[in-house]
Amino acid sequence: MQKNKLKGLWSSGKPILNAWCSIGNSFTAEIMASQGYDSVTVDIQHGALDYSHVLPMFQAMQSSGATLMARVPWRDPGYIMKALDVGAMGIICPMINTAKEAAEFVSYMRYPPLGQRSFGPTRAAVAIPSYGVDANDEVLAFAMIETANGMKNLESIAATPGLDGIYVGPADLTLGTQEGRLPPGLDRMEDEMVFLIKRVASVCDTHKIIAGIHCGTAEYASKAIGWGYNLTTIGGDTKLLASAASASVSTWRNLTGREENVVVTGGVY
Repeated sequence: MQKNKLKGLWSSGKPILNAWCSIGNSFTAEIMASQGYDSVTVDIQHGALDYSHVLPMFQAMQSSGATLMARVPWRDPGYIMKALDVGAMGIICPMINTAKEAAEFVSYMRYPPLGQRSFGPTRAAVAIPSYGVDANDEVLAFAMIETANGMKNLESIAATPGLDGIYVGPADLTLGTQEGRLPPGLDRMEDEMVFLIKRVASVCDTHKIIAGIHCGTAEYASKAIGWGYNLTTIGGDTKLLASAASASVSTWRNLTGREENVVVTGGVY
């Protein structure tokens, strides 16, 4: 079976650049995957899409050479196994709060005797040469730390056998640990949030697993890599589309003198 490119990058000490797809469309997914990212994650949890979108999105991205991953809606075996069967080589699972939940998540990722994944890799068997039980060694399991309980149990979660990494969602981590004192958002620079974000990276390093984080800008991603993060996501399809469109409109209005008060909105990711 083909090797997971992300494992090679991580083991060689190279930072990983991940893309994020929240739009349920195969063409936008193909565009994202063609830009040179190391991996592309389809967001089934919060994205404007469902499984009927995921399969054609994966098909459209296959030729890019990027490692394809998915963020599932929850710690649900049906979603996790279905995403793996469609060809995901990595799964990001939200709201992992305890080592028990992490172990449960990991068990859904792998075939017996390492887990309880059911065998039926319908598309994966076609798209990935020699796909079989060897997938146990290549798929990546990322637990999201997003709550006060998750931070409290960070050490034991990171020590979970079979867990390959921890992925930080800064918006939910802020909501889950600051009790309303700070609004949700990416690229946190508050002392209390930087402390938590750095702690995740440190614990991941201790347990020799991947530290991943969602960022809003390349500048912040570079900063996070300096803190010890191995995988960084920079924005996503919705935010990139909104930002590029907004910049184009703003330039046009400035050049033509048609400056108006326009409310600009953009995606969270």
